[in-house]
Amino acid sequence: MTRKSVYLFEEGRADMRMLLGGKGANLAEMTVIGLPVPPGFTITTEVCREYQQTKTLSPEVLAQIDEALAKLEQKMGKKFGDSTNPLLVSVRSGAPVSMPGMMDTILNLGLNDETVEALAKATGNERFAWDAYRRFIQMFSNVVLGIPLSNFESILEEHKHRHGFTQDIELQAEHFKQIVPEYKAVVEKFTGKPFPMDPREQLMAAIHAVFRSWDNPRAQVYRKVNKVPDTLGTAVNVQAMAFGNMGEDSATGVCFTRNPNTGEKEFYGEYLPNAQGEDVVAGIRTPYPIAHLKETMPAVYEQLYNMCELLESHYKDMQDIEFTVERGKLYMLQCRNGKRTPIASIKIAVDLVKEGKITKDEAILRVEPDKVVNILHPAIDPKAKLDILATGLAASPGAASGIAVFDPDRAVALAGEGKKVIMVRPETSPDDIHGMVVSQGILTSRGGMTSHAAIVSRGMGKPCVVGCEAIKIDLEARLFTVNGRTIKEGDVISIDGATGNVMAGEVPVVDPELSPEFRTLLEWADEIKTLGVRANADTPKDAALAREFGATGIGLCRTEHMFGQGGYHPERMAVAREMILAETKEERLAALEKLRVMQREDFYEIFKAMNPYPVTIRLLDPPLHEFLPDEEDLAIEVALLREKGASGEELKAKEELLRKVRALSEMNPMLGFRGCRLGMIYPEIYEMQVRAIFEAAAQCNKEGMNVEPEVMHPLVGIVTEIAFLKDLTDRVAKEVMEEYGVTFKYMVGTMIEVPRAAVTADEIAEYAQFFSFGTNDLTQTTFGFSRDDAEGKFLRQYVDQKILPENPFVSIDRRGVGRVVEIACELGRKTRPDIKLGVCGEHGGDPASIEFFHNVGLTYVSCSPYRVPVARLAAAQAAAKARGAKAGAGTV
Repeated sequence: MTRKSVYLFEEGRADMRMLLGGKGANLAEMTVIGLPVPPGFTITTEVCREYQQTKTLSPEVLAQIDEALAKLEQKMGKKFGDSTNPLLVSVRSGAPVSMPGMMDTILNLGLNDETVEALAKATGNERFAWDAYRRFIQMFSNVVLGIPLSNFESILEEHKHRHGFTQDIELQAEHFKQIVPEYKAVVEKFTGKPFPMDPREQLMAAIHAVFRSWDNPRAQVYRKVNKVPDTLGTAVNVQAMAFGNMGEDSATGVCFTRNPNTGEKEFYGEYLPNAQGEDVVAGIRTPYPIAHLKETMPAVYEQLYNMCELLESHYKDMQDIEFTVERGKLYMLQCRNGKRTPIASIKIAVDLVKEGKITKDEAILRVEPDKVVNILHPAIDPKAKLDILATGLAASPGAASGIAVFDPDRAVALAGEGKKVIMVRPETSPDDIHGMVVSQGILTSRGGMTSHAAIVSRGMGKPCVVGCEAIKIDLEARLFTVNGRTIKEGDVISIDGATGNVMAGEVPVVDPELSPEFRTLLEWADEIKTLGVRANADTPKDAALAREFGATGIGLCRTEHMFGQGGYHPERMAVAREMILAETKEERLAALEKLRVMQREDFYEIFKAMNPYPVTIRLLDPPLHEFLPDEEDLAIEVALLREKGASGEELKAKEELLRKVRALSEMNPMLGFRGCRLGMIYPEIYEMQVRAIFEAAAQCNKEGMNVEPEVMHPLVGIVTEIAFLKDLTDRVAKEVMEEYGVTFKYMVGTMIEVPRAAVTADEIAEYAQFFSFGTNDLTQTTFGFSRDDAEGKFLRQYVDQKILPENPFVSIDRRGVGRVVEIACELGRKTRPDIKLGVCGEHGGDPASIEFFHNVGLTYVSCSPYRVPVARLAAAQAAAKARGAKAGAGTV
């Protein structure tokens, strides 16, 4: 039996999106529920997947296309290519996952030198017919034949200039009749062939082009950024045209059932009279707000409003709807769940629960955890004095500063050098996507709230200002002028996506406040999740911030920062070096005593800030040479001193320091003398740290606080290491309790960072009361990768070439590193059923990894303070998905 590859709209359903794509499935659903949708048919994603291999359409598929086209002709009472009553169609992409603007569309297909005359006669509108024809030639030539749009735009601009026009709508039929032959000449110049006049040839070429567009560079970048599988493919939708450019009683627009920026329940959108859809999305003309339609076409406005309400109730989510009005008749061209800002996604989800439309579990699953982090970062300080250059439309909230860049390739290059950039364009197109990805924010001089720049920025969670018509951009000179001022490439500017302001220079910022809806959503997340969420915090300030964002403990406190590493407490570096350079144990103990006093105060303040939640403290982990000067720099200093003939104490001290640095240097320091190995060889170092921890805990308990420190010994790989270190820890704890006259609870555990620790976890659990997976190092040791070298040399290519599905340092490698984690969990629980299991690597803040950790049954994840709300939400989503899967498994 021949597989069905082409579906008429009335044959599909909303739940067929994997086969029909999101657009095709929603067109089918709107048709079935009786909305005015121009008829058409969908070629399935299965055909696309086959096309990627064969680059052809099978005879069976071609036969089904012809059959569907014949039925479409019958419904419309028009014939494809007919010289008296021609059928015109649009050909659009539509993947199962929304990818706005990333693939290709062709409108007005079926026009040629004969059918344009028939269209003019049938409609009585010669201008409309010839405008549609020149649009079709331009779009087809760009999408199907690959001719740059600039070749056609320059012709259009030249004709407008010649006649003193500023807008496309001022051009009349006689002008388009002159433009069309010039367009066709461009085609023949580029291709060596005349523009195709056969409508069926046009249709087949357009279908091929849409399938090819699945693998165009901008679609590939979009899928990579948004983690959309390459294997999904796109459907092709062939639909009878509805024309919004037939006069002042016609229009086209995009609307949302709620505000996609704020989430407020308001009818929101834009439209253009006497225009086609690409005019709105491309930002070529600045459109009118949808409320204006109520004044110009009140009956159409009311009908559109009612249909939008119906669609939101039907899909139970905010809808993004494309519509066309043809001579006063409304047509619905597309609906989909609308792209929205992180702020809006939270408000909409919470409001839909309060309205009784969705459950709390559904609300949690509606918000993308990774996007939430964008609203947790600072915004422009309202007290700041701003040098405002201009104001545009506030298209996507947030504040950003960076150097002005006018080209997407330049944006990528400069961002690669570590510079923050703001991409400035007249309007963006899908070809700019790679520049948008690396930019801090987007600024355009044209376009509206539903333009490409606005929609894509909202989806990325990036600040965006559009339609800032006051700025005059010169792309060739890489500058813009505004009110007599010139901003060149490299000048720093700032944008505020909440107000639309564009400012000169970098602006001061303030910390954000969580909205009531966000707090409500996180409260629901805490009700649903089973995984605890802690924070990685090394200072009382970090601990306080973590608590504000809802952390219920510290999963990693790195004591090396308290020694002065990484620029923290530089005054302590001298004491740390004194300890390292000590010649005798007595000298080392004297330096350690100074450090003990400092560390005790640190731990006391962190315990106090986090009370009554647990704090996991990792003892000294990095190699000792990291606390000493760079060997090469020091050698140069010594050489210069000798050259100057210096002698005495200064030269002697530098030479001694250089000797010690060289003695401590290692070929591979990350696998060398670090972690618990330091504590085994120099137990006095770990004993000092443990004593400082327990003295701080004892003091807190004396003051009425409930402190239960968790002492974590890093890099354990041999059971005898943890046995020795637990004995040391217990001995010091007993001594401190006796000294302070108090008792307190504490735990001793280890980081699982090497595979040997995982496969002998049953032995290690005899002594360790908790495991914390250090997934950064565990990934390095499992793969045999050096992270810095791998990410710098080959890891990106591995991901691009699909050797690895994604960077394993960003999202956990489930089959390899994940399996190591599972083994350690299974063996640890076998020995100690109540063992506490956590993760404190960067994966603790990655939503995909958090789902894995939930499924493995960890006790908690720990991440940076700003990612705590992300982790809370992701943990709740993992629980909700698991609950849904169980419920589904129980149904028949």
